[in-house]
Amino acid sequence: MTVRVTTLTNGLRVVSETMPRVETVSVGAWVAVGARHEPAEVNGISHLLEHMAFKGTRRRSARQIAEEIEAVGGYINAWTSREATAYYAKVLKEDLALAIDLIADITQEPAFDEEELAREREVILQEIGQAQDTPDDQVFENFQAIAFPNQPLGRSVLGEREVVSAMPRQALVDYLRGNYHAGRIVLAAAGAVEHDALVTLAEAAFGSLPSGDQSPPAAGDYVGGAHCEKRDLEQVHLVLGLPGVSLTDDDFYPLSVYSTILGGGMSSRLFQEVREKRGLVYSIYSFTSAYTDTGLFGVYAGTGRDQIGDLLPVIFGEMRDLSVTVGDDELARAKAQIKSGIVMSLESTSARIEQLAHQMLTYGRVLEVSEVVARVDGVTSDGVRQVGGRLLDGGLTAAAVGPVDKIPDRDSMAASLRG
Repeated sequence: MTVRVTTLTNGLRVVSETMPRVETVSVGAWVAVGARHEPAEVNGISHLLEHMAFKGTRRRSARQIAEEIEAVGGYINAWTSREATAYYAKVLKEDLALAIDLIADITQEPAFDEEELAREREVILQEIGQAQDTPDDQVFENFQAIAFPNQPLGRSVLGEREVVSAMPRQALVDYLRGNYHAGRIVLAAAGAVEHDALVTLAEAAFGSLPSGDQSPPAAGDYVGGAHCEKRDLEQVHLVLGLPGVSLTDDDFYPLSVYSTILGGGMSSRLFQEVREKRGLVYSIYSFTSAYTDTGLFGVYAGTGRDQIGDLLPVIFGEMRDLSVTVGDDELARAKAQIKSGIVMSLESTSARIEQLAHQMLTYGRVLEVSEVVARVDGVTSDGVRQVGGRLLDGGLTAAAVGPVDKIPDRDSMAASLRG
């Protein structure tokens, strides 16, 4: 597989990976703007803009967008996160030009029709309501908000109801003009693609965009705290977290290994001790959320109200123990899990363009697979223990949704965590 990168004269970066023996190509435009770039008064605008991109352009109606991509058997979709918005398609190799034209059209020339905007506001309000009605989604929203309070990184990607329902058309126009410029965009393609041909198509579709730049958002300021939301549910949905690391931190890979050992699969410490041995939960896992300048580490568990008292000491005990003792077998197993995930993703054109674009936006270059594997292989038991100690030095964040009356206060939990 061959990776090539070209920067257009306006600063837009084009990256491709030719994958032999496939007949399809995935292509997408990644825009380095998301929820953490939004002022509070337009929280949710990145996500609303993503929706509106599919509701018609100056050249195509919403129906034409859908019909053109499906007429060639392809698909097109998008997503919004806190740091990026992505628009991507997958087609047969001979239909690459159409896919790029569609992506360029919806990201540069959305019509923002007032009637469509009114309808889409209602659609997103339904999406917000659905998320709020799903406790294992809502607990993560609460967790993010309490970890990074009163700042963009803690706000919802979907936005607040009052803000979304009142979002004016001109705000979308201004946001598009201010952020969707060449300096913020990476066009990535993987599969049956020839790089020079891709660059020619990119120049025609995106070459007229203004240059702009990729100015960073306001720095994330981890604060932490606790938020318990009482609901009449069978289970308590609980997230416990600590300040993690950024994507460029030297501890990024040691923390990934720590998380995998702690709660990254069926052989992990938490799964074996909490679920298999004690039967305290149905679901438990650990996770890392890494951003360009900061990060979070956390553990999610869904458990019964009466199991909280037994569950918390076990979680905290396993976290402490992992900062002291790391077994050779579990270290090797965690590394193998991470490396296999990296290598397996190479078999998917869709997963590969996401990696390519993400790495270009984060590091300004594509990391060789061998380089990433070497970094994982280079993690030592000492490195895992040290990052565990670093975690335990941070302030605790706790969020819970459900019958929360038996959850201790934050100070008590923090004291229990440290033993």
